[in-house]
Amino acid sequence: MLIGVVHLPALPGSPRAGSMDRALARTAEDVKVLEAAGFDGVVIENFNDVPFFGSAVPPVTVAAMTACAVEARRTAPSLRVGINVLRNDAAAALSIAHVTGARFVRVNVHAHARLTDQGVISGDAASTLRLRATLDAKVEIWADVAVKHSAPLAPLPVEEEARDLGARALADALIVTGSGTGVAVDLDLLRRVRASTSLPIYVGSGATIASLESLRAHGAGVIVGSALRQGGKAGGPIDAKLADAFARAFRA
Repeated sequence: MLIGVVHLPALPGSPRAGSMDRALARTAEDVKVLEAAGFDGVVIENFNDVPFFGSAVPPVTVAAMTACAVEARRTAPSLRVGINVLRNDAAAALSIAHVTGARFVRVNVHAHARLTDQGVISGDAASTLRLRATLDAKVEIWADVAVKHSAPLAPLPVEEEARDLGARALADALIVTGSGTGVAVDLDLLRRVRASTSLPIYVGSGATIASLESLRAHGAGVIVGSALRQGGKAGGPIDAKLADAFARAFRA
């Protein structure tokens, strides 16, 4: 499966906030490009809301992202929509997804704990799964393994983390990344995660046309953001020519 990422402009309430009109226009433009290129889905995320909260985001962020998710579903109904509320607001993401009909959420730290630039972030799978059950939400949880822009608090083999995310935290799919945004995934790390779980696996950073063949050899889907932007720089609008070329290479 091929998933593109909409990096929303800075939303109301964030330090570099722009207008909602701009955010909605960017959402519509980007999802149209992805749908036309033949992508399977899209992740809506508040990428430009830096610096991020470590856990719960303000209500205005939830409201803004809900509006953008509705716009994405209205504009490109064939795309599977996912929600990622950075840095780690799983409850907000799940709520937005349930209300808007999105299919999945990305949770950076679903279990265990990681040291990040927001401080220590602890997974709260127990609350997330109980909220999903209470809402009867038909929303998958895609959980990161050794998520980018973070470090473990203590040594933990990725095989163990991957197994725990599936068996104990009940994730529906796993995401493997490089060390940061746009950084290629370590293929040995990807192989180790693949060998430790039967869950679907997605590469969540650093995918390029040149690396697609090696990534697909590990049975991985791809979530791509930076490679769809001019100069490979995350945060801006999706370039239609780059998206089309990436999708054609992925299908090939």
